[in-house]
Amino acid sequence: MSGSSKEALKLHLLQLKCHFTWKLLLKDTDPDEIEKRLYDQLTFLVTKNKYMVYNLLAYVMHLKGDYTKAIENLEKAEEMTKENNLDETDHRYLVTYGNYAWVFYYLNQYEESQKYIEKVKQISKELKDKPDVAEIYGEKAWSLLKLCGQYYEEAKQCFEKALELEPEDPEWNSGYATVVYRLEGFNGRKCPDSECKSLDLLTRAVEKNPNDAVVKALLALKLQDLNRNDEGKTYIKEAIEQAPNLPYVLRYVAKFYRRAGMLDECLKVMKIALELMPTSGFLHHQIGLCYRNKYFNYKKESGNRNIYNREMDRESNVLIQNAIFHFEKVLEYKKTFVHAHIDLATMYCEAKEYQKAEDTFQAVLAFTNLIEEEKQQIYFNYGNFKEHHMRSESEAIYYYKESLPIAILQKEREMCEKALKRISSRKIRRNSHDAEGFALLGFVHKTNGEREDAIDCYEKALKYDPYNEEYVSELCELKLMI
Repeated sequence: MSGSSKEALKLHLLQLKCHFTWKLLLKDTDPDEIEKRLYDQLTFLVTKNKYMVYNLLAYVMHLKGDYTKAIENLEKAEEMTKENNLDETDHRYLVTYGNYAWVFYYLNQYEESQKYIEKVKQISKELKDKPDVAEIYGEKAWSLLKLCGQYYEEAKQCFEKALELEPEDPEWNSGYATVVYRLEGFNGRKCPDSECKSLDLLTRAVEKNPNDAVVKALLALKLQDLNRNDEGKTYIKEAIEQAPNLPYVLRYVAKFYRRAGMLDECLKVMKIALELMPTSGFLHHQIGLCYRNKYFNYKKESGNRNIYNREMDRESNVLIQNAIFHFEKVLEYKKTFVHAHIDLATMYCEAKEYQKAEDTFQAVLAFTNLIEEEKQQIYFNYGNFKEHHMRSESEAIYYYKESLPIAILQKEREMCEKALKRISSRKIRRNSHDAEGFALLGFVHKTNGEREDAIDCYEKALKYDPYNEEYVSELCELKLMI
């Protein structure tokens, strides 16, 4: 094929609607981990749309450079589409044919690639009165949802477009409800009750697809968020009865139990799920959280009763080590799971393994795709580690100051502000002329928008350190703002 013909072919490929043109930037994810997750879904999920999983698997195999397996998965996607295509509509093949065209292009089999482009063109001609296809939006949405949180917002938009075309479709309703639910609680966010949209969407999804036990479990969790625990338990019971051996249901059931403080029940359910999916990072993380919570509950109870003995020390150590074991397992299977890094570092601190904690924090800080919520959590927890375990006040201040301006997670922000005020008070208490103590308090006031108080603090800081350029700059900026 001549250079110009190859360039023309590439232009046609770029116009296809498939995984290769959906800008799935997976440079910060592990293709092996995604592959394992997708195979688990093929094993356990009961859905007529497994062809979508095979299509995504084909794309993952392309990322790994395994085009033989990519074609095998596309053949399976084609086969499953044919089996479930009762109304014999060709448009269900559009994404698969587009993926075929790209795979053969990368294999330098340009005639084969062109053949599939022509198939797409022929189907598109037949759809001239129907330029938008719900299945394409829906498949793109499900693919985005299966990858990672950075794609949730785009997945939501795709599900909305699919529902505009097919508002009664159970799959699109379930997907839309799921992604809205995840966005409302993404990275520890607390969605105000008045702004929660997922409750109605999940309720509708359950009505449209009463056999979807996973969506029922998500509805139970949303009801629990809204302190409607009895209603939530009803749906949890239904979900378990419908799918007692489905890991995706069991993990949400366990989460419901953990948040209700039913830690032993949670562990029982999670261990059943783990037998079915032993390499699930999500399951290991949930089990680790259970052991972590049991440990902190045990520690609090012992402290309140002022009891300490060797037996209790052994029990605490068992809980710590169990939590560490499962958090380490998470990172074995999900190397880029930010929350697991923070949780593991926290438990290393409890075990007094401070170098391991330091290494874990450094590892997660090196991630290049951190979103603001994740940065806020990492900086606060790292500052806490530096203050309370490494006794490095200066480093603690640095990371608290990095965290405080990120006003996304309210709990972390309140704790961070409290920590900075505590350090500031301690400095001024030790030395009433401590310029840094007043400047630190000024920083908190400035971040909170309390300009007059911030100016007062920075003026006091300059009184005791009159040549400090940072304090002069902050004071000038604040006065200009007024």
